Amino acid sequence: MAQVEATTERVIAADAETVFDALADYSGTRPKLLPEHFSEYEVREGGDGEGTLVHWKLQATSKRVRDCLLEVSEPTDGELVEKDRNSSMVTTWRVTPAGEGKARVVVTSVWNGAGGIGGFFERTFAPKGLGRIYDALLANLAAQTEK
Repeated sequence: MAQVEATTERVIAADAETVFDALADYSGTRPKLLPEHFSEYEVREGGDGEGTLVHWKLQATSKRVRDCLLEVSEPTDGELVEKDRNSSMVTTWRVTPAGEGKARVVVTSVWNGAGGIGGFFERTFAPKGLGRIYDALLANLAAQTEK
């Protein structure tokens, strides 16, 4: 099994603390940011950053739906890590200052991919598909925080 990685980033015209707080607000802001690929969103514990347990279904393609149950941690300032209890997927959100009144958001997901020909297609196409989903989420984050 090879590790698969998808990374997307965006500079947002809002300060890093505002952007991070919006991402970490799983009970309020986060559901507003999710594009149509997410469904059955539910905060099961916590709701603000560290200690949150959140569930959603992610429809990556017309045939592929992941049932995600994510434990949220904040290992360092400006970093949220979502570990899926249902798979090997780990998503890390890093928010850093990017100049006066701007923040850079980098989101990276890694997981153990399938083997064989299916794994080849997963490594080839999954990062692009997930990148498009995260691009939409980051656009929504920008719209929410650049007010």
